Amino acid sequence: MNLHKHARLTPRGRALLVERVLEHGLRVEEAAHAAGVSVRTAYKWLRRFRDEGATGLLDRSSRPHRCPHATDAAIASQVIEHRRERWTYRQIAQHLTMAASTVGRLVKRAGFHRLAELEPARPVNRDEYPNPGDLLHLDIKKLGRFWRPGHRVTGDRQQTSDGAGWEFVHVAIDDASRVAFGSIEPNERGQSACRALLKALRYYRTLGVRFTRVMTDNGSCYKSRTFRRLLRRLGLRHVRTRPYTPRTNGKAERFIQTALREWAYARSYEHSAQRAAHWLTWLHQYNWHRPHASLDYRPPIARIAMNNLVGLHS
Repeated sequence: MNLHKHARLTPRGRALLVERVLEHGLRVEEAAHAAGVSVRTAYKWLRRFRDEGATGLLDRSSRPHRCPHATDAAIASQVIEHRRERWTYRQIAQHLTMAASTVGRLVKRAGFHRLAELEPARPVNRDEYPNPGDLLHLDIKKLGRFWRPGHRVTGDRQQTSDGAGWEFVHVAIDDASRVAFGSIEPNERGQSACRALLKALRYYRTLGVRFTRVMTDNGSCYKSRTFRRLLRRLGLRHVRTRPYTPRTNGKAERFIQTALREWAYARSYEHSAQRAAHWLTWLHQYNWHRPHASLDYRPPIARIAMNNLVGLHS
């Protein structure tokens, strides 16, 4: 129920009005005056209560029972059929000799207001490898260096750090456990990608995890000879994402969003070096303490610990 701000009676107030008349013996004029409504209104609610009981005191829909000017159902189905064929509003209106505004209203009611809605969304990819170490997602996030807090904190775009340059966070995340790692490198070239991969593999090795394959996008650093040569030397299979399909590497993409929200832009840093110094602290909190929704709100390290226990008992 959506009452307007000047409503004198709510369903509870109507019931009180009826109660004063039928049980307390007040005259209808007196009960109407006490409720601040007209005598005609009071008689209306009395009549509804006598005819329908307590349900008669509820608000009724203002929608008419019939609408002589409504668009015929057969014509409405033709509008939807032509819209499914990707016709524009004006094309449909000219073909069926009707107003474009009417076409727009019918199409919007059917949920085909945008052309993108004509094609059903692809199912969400929830696949994951069963064991830690089966697949390592790699990705890169470019962040600007700064010497003073930027406009995200101060709101002043006049204070900039011109010429400070960029730094690149090379992230890695295990597909099964969601345990993540990352290192901040000066660029996104093949040498930096190799260095970041070696750092990640050393970190996971301390947790007892060894990988068999890595997944990357089609960035130039991951297609470089240096990176391919390193993968061959380590015996890692290289899996690439489909072009222009970031959802294939969705776990890394989602981790980057979380890192930006909870680390990079979560507080005011005096300079980018201070932000970089806080990276490993936040990463430890993410892996060991932060609850993860896809892991039944347990931290990512719980899956690796559970996997190690299963391996010891098997």
